[in-house]
Amino acid sequence: MRIGELATQTHVSTKTIRYYESIGLLAEPPRTTAGYRDYGGGVTERLMFIRDAQATGLSLGEIASVLELKEAGEGSCGHTTALLERHLADIDDQVERLKSARVVLSELARRARSLDPGACTDPNRCQVIAGSVFP
Repeated sequence: MRIGELATQTHVSTKTIRYYESIGLLAEPPRTTAGYRDYGGGVTERLMFIRDAQATGLSLGEIASVLELKEAGEGSCGHTTALLERHLADIDDQVERLKSARVVLSELARRARSLDPGACTDPNRCQVIAGSVFP
């Protein structure tokens, strides 16, 4: 199968497929006598796995580590679980930071609504931010 057909089947661009080959996530396929890439059937499943793993938030390096375990004949479930749990913890941390930022922004918005725009005379700073809730 040629690269365009593979791209269509997996919903991954040809440019991305070539990139994955260049970084070793996909093996470079044999070429036809005309020089076209000639992919075998197994590459479809591998490419769909890479696409789906990226959608979960795994980096290409993390995906490569899972694939390396699989290629070595080792189980990857424990490793994958640890990666996903780390990403969940990162998301939880990000949610907490966003909640804190929301509190600060809410306070600034409340402050902005109570200020008189005509009293804003500092040419270098907006009174909404000047002397705000930031330490």
